[in-house]
Amino acid sequence: MTPHIEAAKGDYAEAILLPGDPLRAKWVAETFLENPRLVNRVRNCFGYTGTWRGKPVSVQATGMGQPSLGIYVHELITEYGARSLIRIGTCGALIPEVKLRDIVIATTASTDSAMNRDIFGMYSFAPTADFTLLRKAVDTAEASALACHIGGIVSSDVFYHPDGAKVYEVLAAHGILGVEMETAALYTIAARHRVRALTLCAVSDSLVTHEKLDPAARQTSLTELVELALTVATGA
Repeated sequence: MTPHIEAAKGDYAEAILLPGDPLRAKWVAETFLENPRLVNRVRNCFGYTGTWRGKPVSVQATGMGQPSLGIYVHELITEYGARSLIRIGTCGALIPEVKLRDIVIATTASTDSAMNRDIFGMYSFAPTADFTLLRKAVDTAEASALACHIGGIVSSDVFYHPDGAKVYEVLAAHGILGVEMETAALYTIAARHRVRALTLCAVSDSLVTHEKLDPAARQTSLTELVELALTVATGA
């Protein structure tokens, strides 16, 4: 038990999916997992454990942003033995080639957050995905004919930036695919503890075209995303 997680030792599988939204965690557990059981409800940040195609797997909500995710990831690793962590979420596209409903497989995560500056000082640490998970995700997505993009993303601490999309122009010019709010912290903490981490995001809106998915289309995209993440997490 931790200040944020009430689960007992052994309640989580070594492979854990990490949505930000607690209700998305509930939806994933009830829709995809076999025999899911609720293991955490502190602050309504729900956590569940079940099986996928006979393999144990958990799903734990992290809340929005890097500070919140950082708390849950640290505790899941150090207190509950998590070894493979896959963030499942949405992102905004930063370049025209990335379309609505596409899946972004994040190789790296740039960030505007002070979290890494406080840790690394003069160094610009480059948070990266685990290659084994990354390769499995790419191979699985291609075998399933999913529309996907593999490359860098940016994790921003600011959702409503006063400069709007203009603030991301230099990143887009260097091939950054999309923007979200958590991955840089996930990859950094995973590297510190020598565990595996990967982010898979469905594109829910475009900062280039200003298109957005309606709720029904978003749900379909997330179904494909979750099935990909579960396959990667469990090797099933």
